[in-house]
Amino acid sequence: MPLLGAQSAPPMTTPGATPPLVRRALKLEYFTITWNAVEGMVAVGAGIAAGSIALVGFGFDSSIEGFAASVVVWQLRGAQDGEREQRALRLIAVTFFILAGYVIFESVRDLVTNSEPETSTVGIVVAIVSLIVMPTLGFAKKRLAEQMGSQVLRADAAETFLCSWLSLILLVGLALNATVGWWWADPLAALGIAALAVREGKEAWEARTT
Repeated sequence: MPLLGAQSAPPMTTPGATPPLVRRALKLEYFTITWNAVEGMVAVGAGIAAGSIALVGFGFDSSIEGFAASVVVWQLRGAQDGEREQRALRLIAVTFFILAGYVIFESVRDLVTNSEPETSTVGIVVAIVSLIVMPTLGFAKKRLAEQMGSQVLRADAAETFLCSWLSLILLVGLALNATVGWWWADPLAALGIAALAVREGKEAWEARTT
């Protein structure tokens, strides 16, 4: 995980963004990028192997979460600018909508074609680990967002919490498929992911910076 070390403090972007808080926020975002890169590769690989759209969608969400974190890094390291923050919020909102569109398309296709995924032990483990890491990371971002008065960091915290819900939905879908053979639980779980993504995307798009 990249650290700032002894580098000079980045420019402040919000009234409450003191240099120490900005450094803490950046460390959280760098960790988010690194974590989601690894999680995404594992989830997509396991999903393709098992034919699980919910698992592939979860891995795709990891890449979206990583991009959102990169947007936050770009915003935090820039000069104080309300328009810059507004653009960052809109970019994060778009990531939610892209995720939702992809998952809805693939889920409906699987339901129509009766595509039955195989059991994925790796997917279940990924979901459990993510269910532990993501809420912790989300609460840390939320606290910093409140201290800094950062709408962008707050939106990113919401996306991290969404990943927590995705982990729970994914785990339930995979477990039902593995234990009782309810293959349709997988695409339905993915649709639940899409619904949450649309809601959060709408909130991020309509958010206003101060």
